[in-house]
Amino acid sequence: MSIRVKLFGDLRKKLEPDIKGTMSLKFNIDDDGIDRISDIFKKYSIEAHEVIHIFVNGRYSGLTKKVKSGDIVSIFPRNMAVLYKWYFNREEDE
Repeated sequence: MSIRVKLFGDLRKKLEPDIKGTMSLKFNIDDDGIDRISDIFKKYSIEAHEVIHIFVNGRYSGLTKKVKSGDIVSIFPRNMAVLYKWYFNREEDE
């Protein structure tokens, strides 16, 4: 399974503590144990309270959203908040 992950802002330092600049940190996950967004958080020690917005393939999503090979997951830290939660419904999976 290959999932493309993009971390933004301070979340990039979870993987690269000395990272500079403003570009997102992009990497692929090749791990069959990743079924949901919450599994990505666990794998990289990202706490839910550190994150404000999650997108899967450009759609506003939540922690229970299922992911599959080929998906692109973008994760934004709390200090990069915008008003998406006011205008878009968050997609979750049971």
